[in-house]
Amino acid sequence: MRDIEARSESAGVSTDTLMENAGLAVARIARRLASPLKGVPILALIGPANNGADGLVTARHLQRWGANVTAYICRDRPSLDPKLESARRAGVRIVSISTDPDLSELRYMLRSAHLAIDAILGAGRSRPIEGSLKAILAHIASARVASPNLHMLAVDLPTGVDCDGAGADPSSIFADTTVALGYPKRGHFAFPGADSVGRLEVVDIGIPPRLDEDIRISAMTAKRARATLPRRPADSHKGTFGRAMMVVGSRKFLGAAYLSASAAVRVGAGLVTIAIPESLIPSIASKAIEPTFLPLPESAPGVVGGDSAKIILDSLNGYGAILVGCGLGQERATVDMAENLLLTGHRLPPTVVDADGLNTLARRADWPSRWTSEAVLTPHPGEMSRLTDGFGANSNRIDASLKASAMWNKIIVLKGAHTITAYADGTAVVSPFANPALATAGTGDVLAGMITGLISQGIPMRDASTLGVYLHASAAETVRDNLGDAGMAASDLLIEIPRAIRRLRES
Repeated sequence: MRDIEARSESAGVSTDTLMENAGLAVARIARRLASPLKGVPILALIGPANNGADGLVTARHLQRWGANVTAYICRDRPSLDPKLESARRAGVRIVSISTDPDLSELRYMLRSAHLAIDAILGAGRSRPIEGSLKAILAHIASARVASPNLHMLAVDLPTGVDCDGAGADPSSIFADTTVALGYPKRGHFAFPGADSVGRLEVVDIGIPPRLDEDIRISAMTAKRARATLPRRPADSHKGTFGRAMMVVGSRKFLGAAYLSASAAVRVGAGLVTIAIPESLIPSIASKAIEPTFLPLPESAPGVVGGDSAKIILDSLNGYGAILVGCGLGQERATVDMAENLLLTGHRLPPTVVDADGLNTLARRADWPSRWTSEAVLTPHPGEMSRLTDGFGANSNRIDASLKASAMWNKIIVLKGAHTITAYADGTAVVSPFANPALATAGTGDVLAGMITGLISQGIPMRDASTLGVYLHASAAETVRDNLGDAGMAASDLLIEIPRAIRRLRES
């Protein structure tokens, strides 16, 4: 961001112009939150650097629009401070910590304010918060408890949250709304700091076009997702939308087969086939009536055996994608079958590997050299840690995903709050969604099935991965809105998948 601002200056848009644009954009959001503004008490918490200057511009506009604004200077500003003087001339009341050593005036203003604007540090935190600023933040936290209707609006990032996603200070402000200036930052999507962000809004501050072309990390948007949706011509037939082979399920994990295959159906695949031990088919077919089945021989009841891998390979003609892993289990014969599919040089359709497929890979240190074709791996953090011998458990999920993707030449979908989709070319896409309702068994099977179903329709693996993540999260948001954070079952997602597609297509 600092580099872009410097290049903006060279391109003819000064830092001061960006600052004025930023303050105006934040003021417009504040006006919406505190409307009607006339006489509304607003407290702007002002820091020593550019974030504080943005806050002073915001305060100036709100005062001119009729609010009763006080700017509380939390740390000394420069002696020559045009933004402070402009705010003063506009009628903003200025109070400084230097004249409020016991913070009594701050406490009074926090009790009376309807809206507080955090413009203290923003992206500028570089060391632990101590001293008087720590005391200020403690009073803010107490005021939030005592006055739950006090809305906290953070400028760029809540004070104490690291811009690059390296965590958050224990004293961090918890915002209700955060206004990202120009672009979202990594810190908005990295926990624990992301817990402090509240609702994230991104505003244009007038950065000249094309200065962001070398940024390799992006946030998924509805516009981007919509552009990758498969077309559905009116003269289509089931063959138009491809075939998906699902090597999933076992006697212990029948639900994984149902969920992943049903998700592929719901995302629009024309034909879905479940390859599963023959004795398990009646149990699955009673629930999943749309897919067809490829019966596999058994080494024990409900466990694959014989030439299962060869049967699958011989049946793949005409299939546009294959999923390996959901609920397979880790019996020796099952592991052998998965290794024969993935690691013996067979030519496969575009492949998605999840769950026990990933656990099978983790058993073999040499798997990356034995399987060089492009594929999508969809680990949760535990599976990522096993695959990477620990580095995938790094709290910096973006960098861990990029490192793994580059090492293995695979697309990595690292699941969790703000799922990361990383590519071997060094680019990554971050999901804007974090939904605790998804923390339940089977939701990962649904995601893997969705990605497989999208690939089978001819969508490039790269686009299918991010689109699948977006639709999966969008469907989950609807379920959460209807049911709440707790109690969602993975199967609740299935009927919402086509609705999420329709909403995205029509938006």
